[in-house]
Amino acid sequence: MARVAVIEDDHPTSNQLRAWIEAARPGIVVDQWFSRDDAEAAIARERYDLVVLDIELGRERHAGVAVINAINKRHATPVLVVSAMPATIYRSIMKALDAWDYLQKATFEEADFVETFLEILRAIPAPAPAPTAGTADLSMDPLRQRTPMWRGQRINLPLTAQRILAALFARRGQVISYDELFDVVKSGRNRDNIRKHVSTIRDAFREIDPDFACIENVPMRGFRWTDGE
Repeated sequence: MARVAVIEDDHPTSNQLRAWIEAARPGIVVDQWFSRDDAEAAIARERYDLVVLDIELGRERHAGVAVINAINKRHATPVLVVSAMPATIYRSIMKALDAWDYLQKATFEEADFVETFLEILRAIPAPAPAPTAGTADLSMDPLRQRTPMWRGQRINLPLTAQRILAALFARRGQVISYDELFDVVKSGRNRDNIRKHVSTIRDAFREIDPDFACIENVPMRGFRWTDGE
């Protein structure tokens, strides 16, 4: 069952967001936090699938930035920012912090929020199946830890590359099409950009394992994770 945190200091707004989420995805678990301290404590304690976050919490104008940094250090959980701060200024700042999207208060309707929220949930890779022979070398969970592990060593990857890697590994042995990988990235949805991300992934693996060859290019179709080397 998916678990979501709504971090918003205004109680009526928090309750409205919670109601929209629960109506859009019945059965989902929604935790509400109203201060930076409570939010950071919850992030350290819980494992959320998605976080809806205001930037200004109480008297702290940029508390949300600190919360995103705390999230990225622990779990790399997708973050949807909902704030009254002007989008023309803060959208690029939030993008640099790897937030998934930014909605400016008073400029969107319920349908806009729900569509964005559900799009983010759909883009989250499914948990990988239990390892079988040949798969235990890679350990990753993009919602729970900052970086994947390859044979006991951390792989340094940007978040978008982590999401692509998670999509490939979750369906290892199958071809993941370019169109499917477009759903994983937030921008640059074209084949050249996907190839660049895959090249980044391969280079990161080969820094610790020069013989790495588990990501196979399938011409005209996409990529596949193979357990053979």
